[in-house]
Amino acid sequence: ILRSIDRGQYAGGPQGRHWTLDPIDGTKGFLRGEQFAVCLALIIDGKVCLGVVGCPNLPYDMSKPDGERGVLMVAVKGQGAFQRKLSAGSVDSETPVHVSSVLDTADAVFCESVEAQHTDHSHNANIARILGITKPSVRMDSQCKYASVARGDAEIYLRLPVSETYVEKIWDHASGNIIIHEAGGKVSDINGKELDFSIGRTLSANKGVVACSAKIFDEVIGAVQTTLAKDS
Repeated sequence: ILRSIDRGQYAGGPQGRHWTLDPIDGTKGFLRGEQFAVCLALIIDGKVCLGVVGCPNLPYDMSKPDGERGVLMVAVKGQGAFQRKLSAGSVDSETPVHVSSVLDTADAVFCESVEAQHTDHSHNANIARILGITKPSVRMDSQCKYASVARGDAEIYLRLPVSETYVEKIWDHASGNIIIHEAGGKVSDINGKELDFSIGRTLSANKGVVACSAKIFDEVIGAVQTTLAKDS
């Protein structure tokens, strides 16, 4: 086992086939007994081709928040995104998931990080104002946020830069990135650039993350850039 672990020294890059794993994404959420995820993604030649996110504490049906918990979400490039129950012995088949069909951003809901050091909540509030959003944000840890947007529990996930030096890690976004895309959404950085997983272990060519339905993506990116421009 130790020899196998030691093989995980690949630095990533534009060529080759490798896996990226986050065994406990959302450590503080895990410690609080709230949301956390186990995330695995396959990257081939710098492109995410498969993503799996296991969310043990996420309600299977958000319309029944006190109902059964545990969601396994998976996406393969070009084949759509699906979820199934995580409970042991579950015989339920996978069901497809799709991003929200909301067209008016005023009807949208934000999904954002609990931890203030992961995103700028004050900027998020201003972006919500520009978009006409009045509904309270859903705050949770980990790539459960990607899963929630992918199945339409919320419409927008923002992770805005909190410093000039912070660089996102590929294991925090690879699985969620492909799940959103395969569910009909879009993921980019704050400048509208696709996330670049070909550089190595970090997303050093990108700043921040924006994920939402493709139908409202342009409006959301516009509001993000308007807000951030005020600070430049």
